[in-house]
Amino acid sequence: MHLDSCVPTHQCADEWLADERPDRPEEACGVFGVYAPGEDVARLTYFGLHALQHRGQESAGIAVADGHTLTVVKSLGLVSQAFKESDLVTLQGHLAIGHTRYSTTGSGNAWENAQPMVSSIGATTIALAHNGNLVNTIELRDALKHRGIRFRSTTDSEVITTLVDHFTQEHSSIRGGIRETMKYIRGAYSVVLMSEEALYAFRDPYGVRPLALGKLGEAWVVASETCGFDIIGAQYVRDVAPGEMIKIGPAGLESEQAVPAEKPSLCVFEFIYFARPDSVLNDCGLYEARMRMGAAMARSAAVDADMVIGVPDSGVPAAVGYAKESGIPYGEGLVKNRYVGRTFISPSQSLRQQGIRLKLNPLRHVIAGKRLIVVDDSIVRGNTSRQLVALLRDAGAAEVHMRITSPPVKWPCFYGIDTDTREQLIAASKSVEEVRDFIGADSLAYLSVPDMFAATRGDAAEYCAACFTGEYPVEIPESVKRGKLGLEPVG
Repeated sequence: MHLDSCVPTHQCADEWLADERPDRPEEACGVFGVYAPGEDVARLTYFGLHALQHRGQESAGIAVADGHTLTVVKSLGLVSQAFKESDLVTLQGHLAIGHTRYSTTGSGNAWENAQPMVSSIGATTIALAHNGNLVNTIELRDALKHRGIRFRSTTDSEVITTLVDHFTQEHSSIRGGIRETMKYIRGAYSVVLMSEEALYAFRDPYGVRPLALGKLGEAWVVASETCGFDIIGAQYVRDVAPGEMIKIGPAGLESEQAVPAEKPSLCVFEFIYFARPDSVLNDCGLYEARMRMGAAMARSAAVDADMVIGVPDSGVPAAVGYAKESGIPYGEGLVKNRYVGRTFISPSQSLRQQGIRLKLNPLRHVIAGKRLIVVDDSIVRGNTSRQLVALLRDAGAAEVHMRITSPPVKWPCFYGIDTDTREQLIAASKSVEEVRDFIGADSLAYLSVPDMFAATRGDAAEYCAACFTGEYPVEIPESVKRGKLGLEPVG
């Protein structure tokens, strides 16, 4: 057994991005795993992570094993920044896992929090990558500390890894360790784990975060989204079921229901914003779902205008759907600068004050003098929408009508989405008209909850929509609630 972990190659100089929380929901992470004897698993994982880059841009890591040795390379930054060709050449084996991280627990710019997490269980080494967020991390962490266990990171993912270590020793098998761990952890988790010999995948009993299973010839692949399969030529087979654990090794694929499934609660925001439009969730193509959301907005919130534009990228399919349904021409009014989202060069104060101009630039000759319908996916605090409306007016837009393809975000998320406390969610305290006045639009309309569910072509009872309704499928401890809901301490 051997463990080789590279030192960090970057210091995150974009602390301005960490200090200024994004004015939209942000995803937690993307995970990828492959068992493919005879294939270049490190390179397959590298490109799989490229496809999942939208799910996390703060760090990336790959672990590879060859039956005897497990090696991990991880670093801060984008996938293209975290790995060099020489890294991929040295990562030789027949199974691998990978991770792209956006922090919702733990410091985003700490190398110790980058994944995969690595641990030794006797003579066996495991590596683990996690998408989601536990709601009982504090109590689990305290219990483990009382047993004398010390933590190197500040993430709930290390808590999961530590529990798997502990219970694997008790049950003398990794499958037994995972099974027992799943009985204790609560919240959202889609996890890939590997030893030197086998790949494992498991998902929380509510299925809050997505996890898909695919096939590449005789090889097996798991990923947060099906777009991670497309880039390497793998075929989507099915989703990992809520509460299911999968082992892939020399004996092939083995599946078991590790814990009983609960009420299905896939995060509906995956359909609105998080997942890539070329991914498939619950047998639903996300591009088509977003077009249906836009079409529903055109029916429920029609307005006279000259052009429909989408806010890149997630607003574009919905804008196309709005334009098609309304008969109003669709146009590209905004150009996205795709290379400033995560950078290691901090902008000057004067550039920071430009805000949205760092990411979007209006096509003045296209929008000048026109009445615009602007389609976007969400409004969280309202600051970005306010800057966007001002940007379009400065470019000569005669009117700006905002159409949001989600209901008002009124409640924070506890399951791995970076939404602020309730006091910072503008729709929690302001009416639609008050939000419209704050952002400076001529009109504002949101997608209704029924239209949102209808666009997914699924059963409304099978989704988590807590950020819109306040109905949380997994019970939230009072100590955790107080932080995000702004409740007064008890007693």
